[in-house]
Amino acid sequence: MKHHLLTLGCLAILALFLIACTDTSPTGSASTSIQPTHPMQPRTLQKITATGSFHEFSLPQANSGLMRPAIDHEGRIWFGEMGHNYLGVFDPHTHTFQQKTPPRGQNGVMGILVGADDTIWFAEQYANYIGQYVPSTGKYRLYSLPTLTVPDPSDSSKILTLPSAPNDIAQDRYGTIWFTELNADSLGRLDPRTGLIHQYPLSPAKSVQKLAPYGVTVDPSGMVWFTESSNDLVGRLDPTTGSIQFFTLPGPIYPLMEIASDPRGILWMTSFTSGLLLRLQPQTGTFTPYFAPFSGSEAGGIYGLTIAPDGTIWLALTAENTIAQLDTTTNRFTYYAIPTTASLPFGLAMDASHSLWFTESGSDKIAMLKP
Repeated sequence: MKHHLLTLGCLAILALFLIACTDTSPTGSASTSIQPTHPMQPRTLQKITATGSFHEFSLPQANSGLMRPAIDHEGRIWFGEMGHNYLGVFDPHTHTFQQKTPPRGQNGVMGILVGADDTIWFAEQYANYIGQYVPSTGKYRLYSLPTLTVPDPSDSSKILTLPSAPNDIAQDRYGTIWFTELNADSLGRLDPRTGLIHQYPLSPAKSVQKLAPYGVTVDPSGMVWFTESSNDLVGRLDPTTGSIQFFTLPGPIYPLMEIASDPRGILWMTSFTSGLLLRLQPQTGTFTPYFAPFSGSEAGGIYGLTIAPDGTIWLALTAENTIAQLDTTTNRFTYYAIPTTASLPFGLAMDASHSLWFTESGSDKIAMLKP
């Protein structure tokens, strides 16, 4: 079963659910839950507008299905193209694109990162593997994930074989690869030295297609954090013990997507509804909401999230066609309107010169903002 680009309000997003998996690890993990002591108080913050300097670069084809970007040590921008089954790269020095077809690819390159050795790691949802591409040799290594057989929801007499759907991907200080598995309701760990994959089920009774774990990040102390986009939980896994602790959002349920840790270990998360950026202080379990201003009759979503080395928070406000910065001192957003209308900014990353690079899923462009 393939995913398709959907529309949520005025957002074009990927339906990253409904393709399942099984677990190869022998045991689950102990978990605890922290409940909030008081509800969050919704408050839309003020904004100021700024211009900055934008440069946009059109891809060779339309309907590219651009996903998240990652930047290597030469400044090249890497990204998945779900629309054409490519692993793409843009060289900002020559303004040229290269598009590579991954082995066994099925139009599912989603999460991507650049390793310390400048190899490219990516999650291929539909082909059900974690991939590693070595630019210096042009070779790939594939780490396949298990599949799961489940009853066909439309005909219980039939059995479906479905993939794990690896989604977001992160690397810790030891080179270990961590990833979320949307339909296996699990967090995955890949040891590149041995090729072994271990899966951590996120519920005591293993489930499928109920939790939709989405974003993943590693904080400065090595803890692995993840979001569950079907409920109001943020999870933390201790790699040394395998134990998982959950933090419950107070108040209404917001579908959380991206997650990132700042240099102090504070967690930040985006939501596709209500213009919500969420901050979590792990020591106290306190959530702080930041609701971005919006121009429509309904609050749009936030997808892309990156944090500068100095802790500055940058966001892709998809519905607002804007790249935004949050000033946590003044509690104010600065908006940079993207020149191309309806560009649908999706993911973003910061290069060594502090320029923001982002994908425009609605206009098939790679773009750069110099604030």
